[in-house]
Amino acid sequence: MFGWLGRLLGFGNSGKAPVTSLAEAATGVVEVFTENKTKRMELDASARAAALAQFAAEFNHVRTGWFDRFVDSLNRLPRPVMALMTLWLFFQAWADPATFSEVMGAFATVPDQLWWILGAVVAFYFGARETHHFRRNTETREVIRAAAETIPDEPLPPVPDADPDNDTSPPNAALEEWRSTRSPKRTS
Repeated sequence: MFGWLGRLLGFGNSGKAPVTSLAEAATGVVEVFTENKTKRMELDASARAAALAQFAAEFNHVRTGWFDRFVDSLNRLPRPVMALMTLWLFFQAWADPATFSEVMGAFATVPDQLWWILGAVVAFYFGARETHHFRRNTETREVIRAAAETIPDEPLPPVPDADPDNDTSPPNAALEEWRSTRSPKRTS
C-alpha cells in the first residue's frame, strides 16, 4: 500500500526516506518566513574572506628595479620638504628676524601671476599623484565592490531604550535576582 502512495506523494524512487523528504519540504516552507541562519553564516564568512582578500591585496607589492625605487623615493620627498620648510620659516623668524624680513620682502616682489603658476604646479603635482594611486588601486576597489555585493541591505535592528523604567522586553530572571541582591543605593 505504501508503494503506490509513496510514488504518488513523490517518495517512491527518490531514494530518500519519507521523513527526510518531509523535513526538506518543511525547511523550504520555514525559510520563506524566517532567515536561514546557516546561509547567513556562509554569507558573513564570504564577506569576511573578501575583506581579508582586500587587505592582502594592499600589501601585495610587485618588486621593482632600483630606478623605480629611486623615482618613488623622489616622489615621496615634496610633502615632507614643504612641511619642514614651513617649520624652518618659523624658526628663521625667531632666530634671525632681520634676514627673515629681507626674505619675506623678496617674496613680496614676486608678481601674482608667478604665485598662480606655482600654485597650479603644486596642485597638478599632487593631483597627478592621487590619480596614480587611484588607478593603481583598481583591483582593491573591485574586491571591495564584490564584498559589498554579498552584504545584504537589511536595516539594523532598533536600539533599545537605555531607560530601565520604560523597558518593554520580557523579564530577565538572572538580572532581577542580581538587582535584588545588590546593596541599596546610599543617599547623602
